[in-house]
Amino acid sequence: MMNTISPAQVRAARALLGISVDELSAESGVSAFVILQCESPITGKAVDAAALQALHGALERLGVTFLGDGDCAIGGDGVRLTKREPGDEGIPPEKLNATNDD
Repeated sequence: MMNTISPAQVRAARALLGISVDELSAESGVSAFVILQCESPITGKAVDAAALQALHGALERLGVTFLGDGDCAIGGDGVRLTKREPGDEGIPPEKLNATNDD
């Protein structure tokens, strides 16, 4: 487990999971206000370590893995989607077209 997560990682994890700040708040027990503080590039480092740990754990339970610098051949810190909901396999590449863009 990483010692810390960055504001960008929290924003990216929420985006990958498609969850709102309120949904993450309910899952983690961290207030929506603190989550918004955590996601801010300016104040993200001022968030309490216990809140970051709670967010980290909740986001992992929901299905993302946090990557540290050096966990991949190239690139720095990041997140990876680790599981999907049953039946959410997406659109097969051969069926992608302009009519199913969102």
